[in-house]
Amino acid sequence: MVQPEDLIKFGMIPEFVGRLPLISALRSLSEEALLNILTGPKNAIVKQYQRLFRMEGVELTFDDAALKAVVQKAQERGTGARALRSILEEVMTEIMYSLPDKRGVTTCTMTRDVIQRKKEPVYKYEERKQSA
Repeated sequence: MVQPEDLIKFGMIPEFVGRLPLISALRSLSEEALLNILTGPKNAIVKQYQRLFRMEGVELTFDDAALKAVVQKAQERGTGARALRSILEEVMTEIMYSLPDKRGVTTCTMTRDVIQRKKEPVYKYEERKQSA
């Protein structure tokens, strides 16, 4: 029901509005849809980070509560799927830079506290063999 005049009243310049072939209303993505975007596609954001960690010899895992926390933060921001990447970048950047200094890490598990409270992830270290 939106007309070009409405967009001009909203503040868009007429030259821009005239170039829009059609106007469509968008609905917010559901929690399920955001979770699928985060984990489902071949190049999903979570899979990209897992590949980056694998290059360091570390397996990256996200528990379900952590993924839901990312989705909830994205919904709070109201910017849809674009928020997913920025939320993970905020959390993962420091972890990725500090990872090479942590010797013997084999697994890094992201939890709800890591996403919401910026706590340390759960690290699992390789077992050292003791000589007799």
